[in-house]
Amino acid sequence: MTAEKHRIVLLDGGMGQELATRSRRPASPLWSAQVMLDEPHLVAAIHRDFIEAGAQVITVNTYSATPQRLARDGDPNLFEPLYAAALDAARRAREESGREVRIAGCLPPLVASYHPDSVPDDATCLRDYRRIVAVQAAKVDLFLCETMSLAREARAATIAAVESKLPVWVAFTVDDEDGTRLRSGESLLQAAREVVAAGAERVLVNCSVPEMVTTAMGELAGLGVPFGGYANGFTSVAALHPGGTVDALETRTDLGPDAYAEHAMRWIEQGATLVGGCCEVGPAHIAALAERLTARGYTLVAS
Repeated sequence: MTAEKHRIVLLDGGMGQELATRSRRPASPLWSAQVMLDEPHLVAAIHRDFIEAGAQVITVNTYSATPQRLARDGDPNLFEPLYAAALDAARRAREESGREVRIAGCLPPLVASYHPDSVPDDATCLRDYRRIVAVQAAKVDLFLCETMSLAREARAATIAAVESKLPVWVAFTVDDEDGTRLRSGESLLQAAREVVAAGAERVLVNCSVPEMVTTAMGELAGLGVPFGGYANGFTSVAALHPGGTVDALETRTDLGPDAYAEHAMRWIEQGATLVGGCCEVGPAHIAALAERLTARGYTLVAS
């Protein structure tokens, strides 16, 4: 094992589902963003729990606060207040932890997760991703473009993020029956090459079943840049439609902390150097993974 591969970047887990578990409020189409207004203390607490579990990178809780989602499900005027609150929660959690974790700015799908047919035209994507980058850039350490289901949306997010001069990581979501392809049907490897050409430093696969993340690692292994994955714990995401809530999805019963860690260790065996969790992967999962990694001699790092 080389010194470089001995170092693993451990990401956090799924903020949205953890909030759904802890919040007293019902799920809404704005998902985790509404909590920034109603219960911001929960967000900071979850960030701290992930850091305590061993996460070296935490992601800002703005996944559903895009211009399109706010216009459809909320109030467009909440854009800046939501980002300000989320950035404050992440930075406060880091300060209270006393640890040198990195904060990742979030560039999510603009309209809906898992639905490549909902992606706006290229000009709109670039305009709105630039707006999302601008409101976060001064207070984050890197940008994470995540749950990208269509190559051109990922490319637009990457271009906007690269303009910030911060490191850019891109995470694709793959077909739950074919880990070599995005949910759009496009080749994962080709889409990954496109974002690397646009300036992405690292490529991941996220919010897909762990078995297909394992398949995807084989695709990314020859890409020439650091790669990794963070899976979800849903049986399927097919029931979630634009504007819907995660109440429509069913959680797997076979992905407890130890079982999830087993999957993640398979990704590392394939060369992955970034691992973490997505929806339904909580602090206990990250703690189990951190324990497994350190027991096997890996060093957890933030970059």
